Amino acid sequence: MSLYGTMRTGVSGMNAQSNRLSTVAENIANANTTGYKRASTEFSSMILPSGNGSYNSGGVQTEVRYSISQQGATTFTTSASDLAIDGGGFFIVEGANGQEYLTRAGSFVPDSEGNLVNAAGFTLMGYEYEAGVDPTVVVNGFDGLTRVNLASDGLIATGSTKGSMGANLPSGAAVGDVSTTSLVVYDSQGNTRILDFNYEKTGANAWSVEVVDRTSSTVLGTQTLNFNADGSLTATPATLTTSAMTALPGTGANLSALTIDLTKTTQLGYAFNADGGNIDGNAPSKVAGYQIDSDGIVYVKYENGKLDPRYRIALANVQSPDKLRPESGNVYSQGVDSGVIITGFAGSGDFGEILSGALESSNVDIAEELTAMIESQRNYTANSKVFQTGSELLEVLVNLKR
Repeated sequence: MSLYGTMRTGVSGMNAQSNRLSTVAENIANANTTGYKRASTEFSSMILPSGNGSYNSGGVQTEVRYSISQQGATTFTTSASDLAIDGGGFFIVEGANGQEYLTRAGSFVPDSEGNLVNAAGFTLMGYEYEAGVDPTVVVNGFDGLTRVNLASDGLIATGSTKGSMGANLPSGAAVGDVSTTSLVVYDSQGNTRILDFNYEKTGANAWSVEVVDRTSSTVLGTQTLNFNADGSLTATPATLTTSAMTALPGTGANLSALTIDLTKTTQLGYAFNADGGNIDGNAPSKVAGYQIDSDGIVYVKYENGKLDPRYRIALANVQSPDKLRPESGNVYSQGVDSGVIITGFAGSGDFGEILSGALESSNVDIAEELTAMIESQRNYTANSKVFQTGSELLEVLVNLKR
């Protein structure tokens, strides 16, 4: 048996326990860090070849692992920009160096430029979004992503471009009878304009609708409506497209051409009844805040209550999250054994839902860490005794010459 080997084994054990204490210290220090994932030290034996008459003591080696796939508890906050993921996936964030990383730390707040930035200074990334049209996802990369920016542009007005109008036209009306309803629309400067819809019966199961700008009495468009015997339109969908108006009287604004859906129009034995049309666009209004839904769609909220979708937050995942490479700032990059990064949206595939006004806590258990600390302290002391004993025996051996 080699005394030097005994001492090396003792040192190996002390180094291993020192590494374990280091991960324990890191876990305890980050017990309140949003989205932090617990580190642990795993031990494996080192065996040295031995002869028949002697034994060479080996040692122990360590590997640090992170419980990245283990979700921490969810805590709710009063900030709409605090985000947590209920399920799999990671937020995609951009560092100061322009490189994308993955994180579960969703404590985002707008910075001086309006970008959503978390406590470590990483910027949330997403796709620009148009209502009703999902952006195209680059499944295996970060191309197309942009910073989620909620900077206010002051007063914002949006001109109308499309809407709908439904009505019941009385089947017992005489040819030439006219019924009228109106729809408020918005010009390019957010001024309201009233359009009159004049329905005139032209024959059996036949009507025409004329759209007139009330201010100028200008006819903007007409459409013929024909009905089946059951009172439904013969052709659906039915649309009416108006002409644009430039330099509107008194404002100098423009009114865009409008596409009006008339599909809900019927002809039944009932009095004329407009079902209440709707139109897009809005009058001038200030940004009053924002909200984020469970699908990750980021809306800007105006004082008039209108919600304008701006972005859809992208999520990412890998086949082996625990093999991701931890980086400073509680973020992760792709590791050698983590697998390919796949991007998508909340609520689809293996991606969880996004919780607004919530944060994911650290998955550290303080009681477990304190227990591990006591164990490591005792084991470190025991290994130091092995080293001390080997040193004393070596001293005895040296003193034999005396």
